[in-house]
Amino acid sequence: MRVIDAELLGLKLLEPEVFEDHRGFFVESYNANSLQNHSIQTIFIQDNHSLSVDAGVIRGLHYQLNPNAQTKLVRVTAGAIYDVVVDIRKGSPTFGHWQGFILSAANKRQLLVPQGFAHGFCTIVPNSEVQYKVDALYTPEHDRGIAWNDPALGIDWPTSAPILSDKDGKHPVLADAEINFVYKG
Repeated sequence: MRVIDAELLGLKLLEPEVFEDHRGFFVESYNANSLQNHSIQTIFIQDNHSLSVDAGVIRGLHYQLNPNAQTKLVRVTAGAIYDVVVDIRKGSPTFGHWQGFILSAANKRQLLVPQGFAHGFCTIVPNSEVQYKVDALYTPEHDRGIAWNDPALGIDWPTSAPILSDKDGKHPVLADAEINFVYKG
């Protein structure tokens, strides 16, 4: 597995080794020892799976507050998404900065999103399925979000007519969001 450090400190793009032949492919999508060899010590305890039927679905930007913050390992098993991560660690040199990645069933890339980042994605083709591991259970009382269209962030989403849940349409901008993450340098 190849691990690439992203622009935002702590964020990592993972490229698993793919074995292909005339039958199709084989990929080891998760191996704790391989991640530990790259200094990733996260212990994942839950798998999540979403299907977005239409292109242009935006889910996010989501995070959970401490003490139930989540690290996520995100991959696409059908279709393709534009995956966006925002640094929300107070005191971070990249606080409020975002970075986007194309994750698809074809490129098999994965994104490791550490605690202290808001995460969201936009489907770029119909019937996109996203699977992700988390290291903490979902807790509604810690569930938070940031507006997908916060003008201060200026995220360049690949849609002009997003399809949103009611919840995702009501998140506050970053300046008004409840955040309890502190950058530890």
